[in-house]
Amino acid sequence: MIATLRQRNFTLLWLGGLISLAGDWVLNVGLPIYVFLLTHSVAATSLMLLAGAVPNVLLGSVAGVFVDRWNRKRTMVATNLLLALGLLPLLLARTADRVWIVYLVMFAESTIEQFFAPAENALLPALVGEEHLVPANSLIALNRNLARLVGPAIGGLVAGFFGLNGIVLADAVSFLLAGLLIALIAVKAGAKPQTQAEPGELAAAEAGAVARVWREWVAGLRVIVSRRTLAVLLAVFAFTALGEGVFGVLYPVFVNRVLHGAALQIGELMSAQAVGGLIGGVLVGWVGRRVTLRWVMGLCSVAFGLIDLAIFNIPAFFPDFRIEVALFVAVGIPGIAFMTGMQSLMQAAAPDAYRGRVFGALGTTVGLLALAGTIVAGTVTDRFGVVAVLTVQGAGYVLAGLILIALLPRRMRETQPMETASALPEVISADA
Repeated sequence: MIATLRQRNFTLLWLGGLISLAGDWVLNVGLPIYVFLLTHSVAATSLMLLAGAVPNVLLGSVAGVFVDRWNRKRTMVATNLLLALGLLPLLLARTADRVWIVYLVMFAESTIEQFFAPAENALLPALVGEEHLVPANSLIALNRNLARLVGPAIGGLVAGFFGLNGIVLADAVSFLLAGLLIALIAVKAGAKPQTQAEPGELAAAEAGAVARVWREWVAGLRVIVSRRTLAVLLAVFAFTALGEGVFGVLYPVFVNRVLHGAALQIGELMSAQAVGGLIGGVLVGWVGRRVTLRWVMGLCSVAFGLIDLAIFNIPAFFPDFRIEVALFVAVGIPGIAFMTGMQSLMQAAAPDAYRGRVFGALGTTVGLLALAGTIVAGTVTDRFGVVAVLTVQGAGYVLAGLILIALLPRRMRETQPMETASALPEVISADA
């Protein structure tokens, strides 16, 4: 981990991500509070969250096409600047009848964000090298947990003392600082996406732009289908996203109905899992590339599922909140190892020229399945009970781990990346 942080380019990216994520938490916590106090409507708050979720499903995969065309560093810088500017209309949402401005801003911000994650995931392997890929992803995961620990508290304070102006200013400044830090990254010439592999498409007339985007998007999907590692990882990501959608809806219900807790207990357990994530991030950095081995990822997923099952079912026998806190800390450790291994392996297995499209497809798939999970949770929980539904969700992680062990290639050489699109003749010939 220390060796990875010594790399100037990665440190700039890492610090920018930490600042930006902390700002996002200020917005994600503070803005719903502001909207609810402004409108006194749960429906208005839910609609705001839905407006931010829709672009992930509709545009995430398509955004990857453009990420593979554009300079990835410049895409990330431009994205941060646009996100900062896009927040400014929120300053006009001062009355309940102007809450529609919040919906438009959330939709626009989420649309812009669809270009950042594929660009970051596509740039990272070229930025740090394959030998540092796992600790780099582990440090990025560490960022998320650090921001998760401090961000909600900051967001609540900003919303309480400074209102909407403070919320907007804090997040906008975080985007500007992140963009500045990323702009200082010195990208090697070899890190540029190899779009020259598709000269016929790049030379097409502007009138055929839509058809060209479609062909490039399909080519990205074919890369995923043609590589067993990518196909298995995408399927497992989708499977677990469905469970996370279920958990996102039922988590506060579980704390309230089963643990008899309130908002304080909900926050405590979230912080406990973040602590586990921090511990897991440090351990993953120590384990290194071994975390991408199929049996390591599989066993971590199984462990995550088993701890989940304990979280949901132990209160019936031992109703002690301290046990739940300990279990939430524990579940964060294999969770980080599992996700970091999958993320790193997908980055390594995806060809550079297609990496943006691969992660764009991942973002859309995860968003769609998470949305499906929220619908499932809302429709079946009253019939089967919150513990029963969450038990199925936990068992899903056990199954996901077994799938990884059974279906991922046994030898690491089968998962090495193909560096150029020319290594995919069946894909190029189909689209030329």
